[in-house]
Amino acid sequence: MQEGEFDAIVLGAGAAGLMYAGVAGQRGRRVLVLDHADQPGKKILISGGGRCNFTNLGTAPDRFLSANPHFARSALARYTPADFLALVEQHGIAWHEKTLGQLFCDGSAKQIVALLLAECDRAAQAGGRVEVRCGQPVTGVEHADGRFVVECGGRPVRAPALVVATGGPSIPKMGATGFAYDLARRFGLKVVEPRPALVPLTLDGSELLFRSLSGIAAEVVAGAGKARFREAALFTHRGLSGPAILQISSFWRHGESVAIDFLPDRDSGWLRQAKRDNPRLTVQRVLGRAVPERLAEALAERLALTGELANLADARLAAAEARLAAWAFHPNGTEGYAKAEVTAGGVATHGLSQQTLEARNVPGLHFIGEAVDVTGWLGGYNFQWAWASGWAAAQAL
Repeated sequence: MQEGEFDAIVLGAGAAGLMYAGVAGQRGRRVLVLDHADQPGKKILISGGGRCNFTNLGTAPDRFLSANPHFARSALARYTPADFLALVEQHGIAWHEKTLGQLFCDGSAKQIVALLLAECDRAAQAGGRVEVRCGQPVTGVEHADGRFVVECGGRPVRAPALVVATGGPSIPKMGATGFAYDLARRFGLKVVEPRPALVPLTLDGSELLFRSLSGIAAEVVAGAGKARFREAALFTHRGLSGPAILQISSFWRHGESVAIDFLPDRDSGWLRQAKRDNPRLTVQRVLGRAVPERLAEALAERLALTGELANLADARLAAAEARLAAWAFHPNGTEGYAKAEVTAGGVATHGLSQQTLEARNVPGLHFIGEAVDVTGWLGGYNFQWAWASGWAAAQAL
């Protein structure tokens, strides 16, 4: 093979791109990985608080958002959390399950990047080769006669396969852009409108009374549309955050409300029962037994329920129970791509093969990972999609 000639060129040295390169290289292929960042796996390194939530044992197609909810099924079935966990253990990386099936490194996210690069190096044992070039912004992409020509670093490189693994525009300070979408449109593929996901929500107006609770967290059930998540919610100086809110943000749309159940373990009638059991208590005191005291104070104030329970009509207490079970917040937006963990939307799946993620109208062109309109829940699901989509695409090379 001549200088500058490869079997595949991968744009993006992140989770999906490096996974593809390692698998394809071990299939005896010569793969070039290009990234404009100064080192590979930069978003991996900051993930999971620096420990990388590398997969989730509960991975299933229904944990992913997409205009075609069945698209991810094939790749996820063929490369599972157990497959990646076996790789983690093969590399001697200690791990633990945190909550809800989330797996983290005991040590550092650097171990996952090292694993991926080591897998790329193993290509030589199978007669393949993986070359990773960082600090290499792509300045041009052409396609003719079944080959892709990519301009980078002032010199062209060529391959019959081009794999786009540049992700979406979330966390722009890490160099993230919408490059994948521009390239997709140029080659005739449609793009589902991208938006920030797994992102804090912002509040304004009268709801800013809750700004005084900045830093207070409580376990709640957050809902938007038909989606419901039970995890911690966190009040911030700008609005709402925490795992429950990040989860629901992927489903929320501008103009919609978010419903919070502050007391998900309480049955209907619990406040009226408290009145019968302890008539001299106040609503604030009762709430303070279940949620942080400052939150109890703010909720009681907003409910305008003062004085002892004995002096409050059952009808008012029933109304309070109902509101506490579905407290409506009306976000005016999100904190945007700067704080979004991922991007929802992306390259439309109807233009891609479900088995290989190859563009139906451009043989050899693949889109994998976050660039595609497949977005997982919080908790390792998006990494599993990166591994699975990278693996699936590499089977076609």
